[in-house]
Amino acid sequence: MALNTSADAPLPVGEVSRLIGGWIDRLGAVWVEGQITQLSRRPGAGVVFLTLRDPSHDISVGVTCYRQVFDAIADVVSEGARVVVHAKPEWYAPRGQLSLRAVEIKPVGVGELLARLEQLKKSLAAEGLFAAERKKPLPFLPQLVGLVTGRASAAERDVLENARHRWPAVRFEVRNVAVQGVHAVPQVVQAVKDLDALDDVDVIIVARGGGSVEDLLPFSDEQLVRAVAACRTPVVSAIGHEPDNPLLDHVADLRASTPTDAAKKVVPDVGEEYERVRFLRDRARRCVGSFIEREERGLAHALARPSIEDPHRMVDERADHVAALLDRGRRTLGHLLDRADSELTHTHARVVALSPAATLKRGYAVLQKSDGHAVRSPDEVTADESLRARVAEGEFTVRVDV
Repeated sequence: MALNTSADAPLPVGEVSRLIGGWIDRLGAVWVEGQITQLSRRPGAGVVFLTLRDPSHDISVGVTCYRQVFDAIADVVSEGARVVVHAKPEWYAPRGQLSLRAVEIKPVGVGELLARLEQLKKSLAAEGLFAAERKKPLPFLPQLVGLVTGRASAAERDVLENARHRWPAVRFEVRNVAVQGVHAVPQVVQAVKDLDALDDVDVIIVARGGGSVEDLLPFSDEQLVRAVAACRTPVVSAIGHEPDNPLLDHVADLRASTPTDAAKKVVPDVGEEYERVRFLRDRARRCVGSFIEREERGLAHALARPSIEDPHRMVDERADHVAALLDRGRRTLGHLLDRADSELTHTHARVVALSPAATLKRGYAVLQKSDGHAVRSPDEVTADESLRARVAEGEFTVRVDV
């Protein structure tokens, strides 16, 4: 419950410690799981002291138990082992220190650990953290490779030597961390986050050599899995050997069976790439040569065609044909004109022969009344009527005499 205190009415340290102890005493016994990091068994002492640590977080708590409680599991438990403790929280007022008084300790077996990992695997898979569509492709030639591994470890040596043997110009940004034990998870998580924050890092390799199931447990930790899933940089998992399969393998963008395999998959081989470039260059040269030869044959075939080889021959052949047609046209037109001229002359002669003027030239005359009508019958005139007589050379007036 809240206390009414102020700067003018503070509580003594002892009272605060006593109140905290009272609140803690009201807590019941709990089952706690953790990893033993420190173990103290003084000869002749009736109490065993150990430190229980949460491997996923930087949190520890002290545990005390009677010797007979610990002796029951002393043969199978040592520092680094995972245990489940049934204990009651206690508050040591003189030092203001919280601890757990254990009444039962049970080691966590490999089978139980594997069952928990399988359950965690299913839970993370249901969230889609292992989905194939989330996998990011690795760059063809990374300029800077981030490496998270143990200090001076065989895994570090395998990755660096194999990568530089394959591509001497490759550069590494190495983060040495604890790869087993209670400090492994926070250190690996922080190293991965630091490398992911560097813009120059193209790919991150998390590498460790082989080990027991307990040794590889940090790489199946949920906190590490989620940290890798949140990376924007491609991550390669190279943990243990081929049979080992921590959860990091499932969330990583690429799984390598060993650290050496990781180097081979991340960095291309300069010799193989040189041979590939040479092969592609030769293939390109052959393709270009074949194309040029094909085009040269096509050009030679086109130049061999009569229309290209002697382009004026067709014009000359057509010129003779055109000249013949022109001459034929001229002759035909001349014949037509001659025939038309003959017909015109004949028609003109007929017209002239049949015209009134020709009749008048033969001595005939045409009598016309004053209104211009020609006289065709004697009944059409009267005595003393004046008529106009037209002859070949002109006209004159006559009078009718009956």
